[in-house]
Amino acid sequence: MARVTPQEYVEEVLSLVERIPAGKVMTYGAVADALADVSGRNSARQVGNIMARHGGGVPWHRVVNSAGRMPPGHEQEARQRLLSEGVPLKGERVDVSRALWGP
Repeated sequence: MARVTPQEYVEEVLSLVERIPAGKVMTYGAVADALADVSGRNSARQVGNIMARHGGGVPWHRVVNSAGRMPPGHEQEARQRLLSEGVPLKGERVDVSRALWGP
């Protein structure tokens, strides 16, 4: 049973993403995991959908998939933003093992 409404979950996701420090990233799954206890939800896909629909006002570029791939369709802008923040990359992907942040 959900502990928060769908809109409250959107707000929780965006609030957590706002707290990711410059130079660090979270994966969609890590965001979902971090909010699972308060929300009753745990879906990386749902976090991705929230970011795609509502994430423009938060540091969206700091959320990547588990392989370090940047948001689809926004790879170039995300890469530039992440590099300017000092996020370590491995080729075209974020080095998640070095850049991962947790609340």
